[in-house]
Amino acid sequence: MATATENERVHCLIIGSGPAGYTAAIYASRANLKPVLYQGIQPGGQLTITTEVENYPGYADGIQGPEMMVDFEKQAKRMGADIRYGLATKVDFSSQPYKVQIDEEKWIEADSVVIATGASAKWLGLESEQRLNGYGVSACAVCDGFFFRGKEVAIVGAGDTAAEEALYLSKLCTTVHMFIRRDAMRASKVMQERVFNTANIKVYWNTDTEEVIGDKHVTSVKIKNNKTGEKQEIPIGGFFVAIGHQPNSDIFKGWLDMDEAGYIKTIPGTSKTNIEGVFAAGDVQDKIYRQAVTAAGSGCMAALDAERYLGAKGIH
Repeated sequence: MATATENERVHCLIIGSGPAGYTAAIYASRANLKPVLYQGIQPGGQLTITTEVENYPGYADGIQGPEMMVDFEKQAKRMGADIRYGLATKVDFSSQPYKVQIDEEKWIEADSVVIATGASAKWLGLESEQRLNGYGVSACAVCDGFFFRGKEVAIVGAGDTAAEEALYLSKLCTTVHMFIRRDAMRASKVMQERVFNTANIKVYWNTDTEEVIGDKHVTSVKIKNNKTGEKQEIPIGGFFVAIGHQPNSDIFKGWLDMDEAGYIKTIPGTSKTNIEGVFAAGDVQDKIYRQAVTAAGSGCMAALDAERYLGAKGIH
């Protein structure tokens, strides 16, 4: 076993343990790449803070997010993946084998690396928002909107994602209260027009959320007009936060090409990054779809790309 001073060498190192990471581990194991997967700070990824998942194929009756991730992990282990606790804290992609530091102490040398570190939803920072997360508070309308059919809901955000999610919710919910902190939206003009032309979306300008109210689940929300100081409490069943996501890509800055938001760029139609042998999958490189099923698909792509890369290099 490698100590803190000596380096361990692996064929395929997978960083992250959501649907992308675990799927990459399943495929890499089947290809006999003997993958080692480090689970990161949140084993199971964003799905561990989701309650019911109803839109993943194969789970006819739906499944709890954390339970689904346990299933993914078990399957990866059954295929032979070496799954470990630990957080990647630094990388050195200057030469082969690539080096990845775990928990600021141990270095792993890897012939190929699959990055599946995901993204984290940005939150408002309210205690009540975290306490009721999964109990009416959500950062994904497409994932959770279905559970609020026929109810009143609120959404915070002013960009295209917030507008899209508000429109999605408007098809399911009686009223969508949309809170915007300034007196204008950042969303594209066409998205703004769709929002304004949807009868059951009510837009509140210059509005801050003070508190989400509820004991076991969300029952209302307290808001304040930051221009007039006027406060009100609105009864709702669901509270959606759509102020953006932050890709977990900081340790790769300076090595990998990224967009202005920090999402890792991949060559279209592949999981390949600008460094050969380093692949990216899931939400760390996908700001458009951000679904478990698309993350799993890109994890499969990354493992197949890694297998072909190692085969072409003659590394077995």
